Amino acid sequence: MTANTKAIVVFDIDGVIRDVSGSYRRAISDTVEHFTSQAYRPTPTDIDNLKSEGIWNNDWEASQELIYRHFVSQGQQREQLQLDYEDIITYFQSRYRGTDSENWNGYICHEPLLAQPSYFQELTQSGIAWGFFSGATRLSANYVLEKRLGLQSPILIAMEDAPGKPDPTGLFATINILENGNNQKQTVVYVGDTVADMHTVEKAKAIDNSRIWLGVGVLPPHVQETTAVSEAYTQKLMQAGAKIVFKNVQELTMKTISQLES
Repeated sequence: MTANTKAIVVFDIDGVIRDVSGSYRRAISDTVEHFTSQAYRPTPTDIDNLKSEGIWNNDWEASQELIYRHFVSQGQQREQLQLDYEDIITYFQSRYRGTDSENWNGYICHEPLLAQPSYFQELTQSGIAWGFFSGATRLSANYVLEKRLGLQSPILIAMEDAPGKPDPTGLFATINILENGNNQKQTVVYVGDTVADMHTVEKAKAIDNSRIWLGVGVLPPHVQETTAVSEAYTQKLMQAGAKIVFKNVQELTMKTISQLES
Protein backbone atom coordinates (compact mmCIF):
# COMPACT_ATOMS: atom_id res chain seq x y z
CA MET A 1 0.00 0.00 0.00
CA THR A 2 1.39 3.39 -0.95
CA ALA A 3 1.48 6.52 1.18
CA ASN A 4 -1.23 8.17 -0.93
CA THR A 5 -3.82 5.52 -0.10
CA LYS A 6 -6.99 7.37 0.85
CA ALA A 7 -9.04 4.50 2.30
CA ILE A 8 -9.25 0.73 2.62
CA VAL A 9 -12.31 -1.10 1.32
CA VAL A 10 -12.91 -4.73 2.24
CA PHE A 11 -15.72 -6.57 0.47
CA ASP A 12 -17.83 -9.52 1.42
CA ILE A 13 -18.44 -11.63 -1.70
CA ASP A 14 -21.79 -13.43 -1.53
CA GLY A 15 -24.70 -11.09 -2.23
CA VAL A 16 -22.21 -8.25 -2.87
CA ILE A 17 -19.93 -9.37 -5.71
CA ARG A 18 -22.07 -12.27 -6.93
CA ASP A 19 -25.78 -13.07 -6.70
CA VAL A 20 -26.10 -16.28 -4.68
CA SER A 21 -29.90 -16.44 -4.49
CA GLY A 22 -29.93 -19.17 -7.16
CA SER A 23 -26.82 -20.94 -5.87
CA TYR A 24 -25.83 -20.88 -2.19
CA ARG A 25 -29.37 -20.14 -1.07
CA ARG A 26 -30.86 -22.67 -3.45
CA ALA A 27 -28.36 -25.22 -2.12
CA ILE A 28 -29.50 -24.46 1.45
CA SER A 29 -33.12 -25.12 0.45
CA ASP A 30 -32.17 -28.33 -1.40
CA THR A 31 -30.14 -29.57 1.56
CA VAL A 32 -32.83 -28.88 4.16
CA GLU A 33 -35.45 -30.48 1.92
CA HIS A 34 -33.26 -33.56 1.46
CA PHE A 35 -32.52 -34.06 5.17
CA THR A 36 -36.15 -33.51 6.18
CA SER A 37 -37.26 -36.18 3.66
CA GLN A 38 -38.99 -33.54 1.48
CA ALA A 39 -41.15 -32.39 4.43
CA TYR A 40 -39.77 -28.83 4.51
CA ARG A 41 -38.17 -26.57 1.91
CA PRO A 42 -37.18 -23.18 3.37
CA THR A 43 -38.27 -20.11 1.44
CA PRO A 44 -35.95 -17.16 0.74
CA THR A 45 -37.75 -15.35 3.59
CA ASP A 46 -37.07 -18.26 5.98
CA ILE A 47 -33.35 -18.04 5.12
CA ASP A 48 -33.31 -14.22 5.47
CA ASN A 49 -34.99 -14.48 8.87
CA LEU A 50 -32.36 -16.96 10.05
CA LYS A 51 -29.51 -14.85 8.69
CA SER A 52 -30.93 -11.72 10.35
CA GLU A 53 -30.12 -13.34 13.71
CA GLY A 54 -26.53 -12.40 12.87
CA ILE A 55 -24.79 -15.71 13.68
CA TRP A 56 -25.57 -17.96 10.68
CA ASN A 57 -23.07 -16.65 8.13
CA ASN A 58 -21.83 -20.19 7.38
CA ASP A 59 -24.34 -21.76 4.96
CA TRP A 60 -23.54 -25.32 6.05
CA GLU A 61 -24.33 -24.39 9.64
CA ALA A 62 -27.42 -22.48 8.47
CA SER A 63 -28.64 -25.59 6.64
CA GLN A 64 -28.11 -27.75 9.72
CA GLU A 65 -29.90 -25.22 11.94
CA LEU A 66 -32.95 -25.10 9.64
CA ILE A 67 -33.09 -28.91 9.65
CA TYR A 68 -32.93 -28.92 13.46
CA ARG A 69 -35.64 -26.28 13.75
CA HIS A 70 -37.96 -28.21 11.44
CA PHE A 71 -37.73 -31.36 13.55
CA VAL A 72 -38.06 -29.40 16.81
CA SER A 73 -41.23 -27.79 15.41
CA GLN A 74 -42.52 -31.35 14.91
CA GLY A 75 -42.01 -32.08 18.61
CA GLN A 76 -38.62 -33.79 18.46
CA GLN A 77 -35.63 -33.00 20.69
CA ARG A 78 -32.36 -31.73 19.19
CA GLU A 79 -30.38 -34.10 21.38
CA GLN A 80 -32.16 -37.13 19.91
CA LEU A 81 -31.56 -36.17 16.27
CA GLN A 82 -28.68 -38.02 14.65
CA LEU A 83 -27.61 -35.34 12.16
CA ASP A 84 -24.19 -35.86 10.59
CA TYR A 85 -22.69 -32.44 9.83
CA GLU A 86 -20.20 -33.91 7.32
CA ASP A 87 -23.08 -35.52 5.41
CA ILE A 88 -24.84 -32.14 5.30
CA ILE A 89 -21.70 -30.46 3.91
CA THR A 90 -21.19 -33.20 1.30
CA TYR A 91 -24.78 -32.96 0.05
CA PHE A 92 -24.68 -29.15 0.03
CA GLN A 93 -21.46 -29.13 -2.00
CA SER A 94 -22.92 -31.64 -4.48
CA ARG A 95 -25.60 -29.06 -5.26
CA TYR A 96 -23.45 -25.93 -5.07
CA ARG A 97 -20.20 -27.07 -6.71
CA GLY A 98 -21.73 -30.02 -8.49
CA THR A 99 -20.91 -33.67 -8.96
CA ASP A 100 -17.53 -33.25 -10.67
CA SER A 101 -14.81 -32.14 -8.25
CA GLU A 102 -12.44 -31.13 -11.06
CA ASN A 103 -14.80 -29.33 -13.43
CA TRP A 104 -17.53 -27.81 -11.33
CA ASN A 105 -21.00 -28.25 -12.79
CA GLY A 106 -23.22 -27.04 -9.94
CA TYR A 107 -25.13 -23.86 -9.19
CA ILE A 108 -21.87 -21.87 -8.76
CA CYS A 109 -21.38 -21.92 -12.53
CA HIS A 110 -24.43 -19.72 -13.11
CA GLU A 111 -24.08 -16.97 -10.49
CA PRO A 112 -24.75 -13.49 -11.94
CA LEU A 113 -21.93 -11.04 -11.23
CA LEU A 114 -22.83 -7.84 -9.36
CA ALA A 115 -19.61 -5.94 -10.14
CA GLN A 116 -17.39 -5.49 -13.18
CA PRO A 117 -13.57 -5.73 -13.34
CA SER A 118 -13.42 -2.05 -14.34
CA TYR A 119 -14.91 -1.09 -10.94
CA PHE A 120 -11.87 -2.43 -9.10
CA GLN A 121 -9.53 -0.64 -11.51
CA GLU A 122 -11.38 2.61 -10.74
CA LEU A 123 -10.95 2.03 -6.99
CA THR A 124 -7.20 1.57 -7.45
CA GLN A 125 -6.98 4.72 -9.59
CA SER A 126 -8.85 6.62 -6.84
CA GLY A 127 -6.20 5.63 -4.30
CA ILE A 128 -8.31 2.98 -2.57
CA ALA A 129 -6.69 -0.23 -1.35
CA TRP A 130 -9.17 -3.11 -1.60
CA GLY A 131 -9.51 -6.79 -0.71
CA PHE A 132 -12.01 -9.44 0.35
CA PHE A 133 -13.09 -11.08 3.62
CA SER A 134 -15.70 -13.76 3.01
CA GLY A 135 -17.26 -16.74 4.70
CA ALA A 136 -17.06 -18.59 1.37
CA THR A 137 -14.42 -21.29 0.93
CA ARG A 138 -11.19 -20.14 -0.74
CA LEU A 139 -11.90 -22.28 -3.82
CA SER A 140 -15.39 -20.87 -4.24
CA ALA A 141 -14.26 -17.27 -3.62
CA ASN A 142 -11.35 -17.50 -6.05
CA TYR A 143 -13.63 -19.08 -8.64
CA VAL A 144 -15.60 -15.83 -8.84
CA LEU A 145 -12.73 -13.39 -8.20
CA GLU A 146 -10.09 -14.87 -10.49
CA LYS A 147 -11.93 -17.06 -13.00
CA ARG A 148 -15.07 -14.99 -13.47
CA LEU A 149 -13.88 -11.42 -12.73
CA GLY A 150 -10.29 -11.90 -13.89
CA LEU A 151 -8.74 -10.24 -10.83
CA GLN A 152 -5.04 -11.01 -10.42
CA SER A 153 -4.26 -12.67 -7.06
CA PRO A 154 -6.65 -10.47 -5.05
CA ILE A 155 -6.15 -10.11 -1.28
CA LEU A 156 -8.56 -12.64 0.24
CA ILE A 157 -9.29 -13.96 3.71
CA ALA A 158 -11.70 -16.87 3.27
CA MET A 159 -13.51 -19.43 5.43
CA GLU A 160 -10.38 -21.50 6.04
CA ASP A 161 -8.34 -18.48 7.17
CA ALA A 162 -10.31 -17.00 10.07
CA PRO A 163 -13.25 -17.58 12.43
CA GLY A 164 -16.69 -16.91 10.97
CA LYS A 165 -18.37 -13.52 11.11
CA PRO A 166 -19.30 -11.57 13.20
CA ASP A 167 -15.84 -12.34 14.65
CA PRO A 168 -13.69 -9.51 13.18
CA THR A 169 -10.41 -11.49 13.15
CA GLY A 170 -10.58 -12.00 9.37
CA LEU A 171 -11.36 -8.33 8.78
CA PHE A 172 -8.27 -7.30 10.78
CA ALA A 173 -6.18 -9.85 8.85
CA THR A 174 -7.31 -8.41 5.51
CA ILE A 175 -6.52 -4.87 6.66
CA ASN A 176 -3.05 -5.92 7.86
CA ILE A 177 -2.20 -7.31 4.43
CA LEU A 178 -3.52 -4.20 2.66
CA GLU A 179 -1.71 -1.79 5.00
CA ASN A 180 1.56 -3.67 4.46
CA GLY A 181 3.31 -2.10 7.45
CA ASN A 182 2.06 1.43 6.79
CA ASN A 183 1.50 3.16 10.13
CA GLN A 184 -1.08 5.62 8.86
CA LYS A 185 -4.52 4.66 10.18
CA GLN A 186 -6.73 4.72 7.10
CA THR A 187 -10.52 4.78 7.09
CA VAL A 188 -11.79 1.21 6.70
CA VAL A 189 -15.01 0.43 4.84
CA TYR A 190 -16.50 -3.07 5.10
CA VAL A 191 -19.16 -3.83 2.51
CA GLY A 192 -21.63 -6.65 3.18
CA ASP A 193 -25.20 -7.77 2.67
CA THR A 194 -26.05 -9.28 6.07
CA VAL A 195 -26.55 -8.32 9.70
CA ALA A 196 -23.47 -10.41 10.56
CA ASP A 197 -21.37 -8.26 8.21
CA MET A 198 -22.47 -5.06 9.96
CA HIS A 199 -21.92 -6.63 13.39
CA THR A 200 -18.38 -7.50 12.26
CA VAL A 201 -17.63 -3.81 11.69
CA GLU A 202 -19.13 -2.85 15.05
CA LYS A 203 -16.98 -5.44 16.84
CA ALA A 204 -13.86 -4.27 14.99
CA LYS A 205 -14.63 -0.68 16.01
CA ALA A 206 -14.97 -1.74 19.66
CA ILE A 207 -11.50 -3.34 19.54
CA ASP A 208 -9.71 -0.57 17.61
CA ASN A 209 -11.19 2.92 17.92
CA SER A 210 -8.08 4.63 16.52
CA ARG A 211 -9.47 4.87 12.98
CA ILE A 212 -12.76 5.53 11.18
CA TRP A 213 -14.85 2.38 10.52
CA LEU A 214 -17.72 2.46 8.04
CA GLY A 215 -20.17 -0.40 7.59
CA VAL A 216 -21.75 -0.22 4.13
CA GLY A 217 -24.75 -2.41 3.34
CA VAL A 218 -25.69 -3.76 -0.07
CA LEU A 219 -29.14 -5.16 -0.84
CA PRO A 220 -28.79 -8.65 -2.34
CA PRO A 221 -30.83 -9.00 -5.55
CA HIS A 222 -33.46 -11.33 -4.08
CA VAL A 223 -34.70 -8.66 -1.63
CA GLN A 224 -35.05 -6.01 -4.34
CA GLU A 225 -38.08 -7.61 -5.97
CA THR A 226 -40.55 -5.54 -3.92
CA THR A 227 -40.22 -2.13 -2.25
CA ALA A 228 -41.59 -3.40 1.05
CA VAL A 229 -39.01 -6.20 1.31
CA SER A 230 -36.19 -3.84 0.24
CA GLU A 231 -37.15 -1.29 2.87
CA ALA A 232 -37.46 -3.89 5.64
CA TYR A 233 -34.07 -5.40 4.74
CA THR A 234 -32.50 -1.92 4.61
CA GLN A 235 -33.83 -1.20 8.12
CA LYS A 236 -32.28 -4.41 9.46
CA LEU A 237 -28.88 -3.48 8.02
CA MET A 238 -29.10 0.09 9.36
CA GLN A 239 -30.11 -1.14 12.82
CA ALA A 240 -27.10 -3.49 12.76
CA GLY A 241 -24.75 -0.57 12.10
CA ALA A 242 -24.75 0.21 8.36
CA LYS A 243 -24.00 3.89 7.61
CA ILE A 244 -25.65 3.63 4.20
CA VAL A 245 -27.28 0.88 2.11
CA PHE A 246 -26.82 0.63 -1.66
CA LYS A 247 -28.67 -1.36 -4.30
CA ASN A 248 -25.37 -2.22 -5.99
CA VAL A 249 -21.81 -2.35 -4.67
CA GLN A 250 -20.53 -0.16 -7.52
CA GLU A 251 -22.36 2.82 -5.98
CA LEU A 252 -19.51 2.89 -3.43
CA THR A 253 -16.90 5.33 -4.79
CA MET A 254 -14.21 7.59 -3.31
CA LYS A 255 -16.79 10.39 -3.42
CA THR A 256 -19.34 8.45 -1.34
CA ILE A 257 -16.62 7.35 1.11
CA SER A 258 -15.59 11.02 1.57
CA GLN A 259 -19.22 11.97 2.22
CA LEU A 260 -19.58 9.17 4.80
CA GLU A 261 -16.36 10.21 6.55
CA SER A 262 -17.67 13.75 7.05
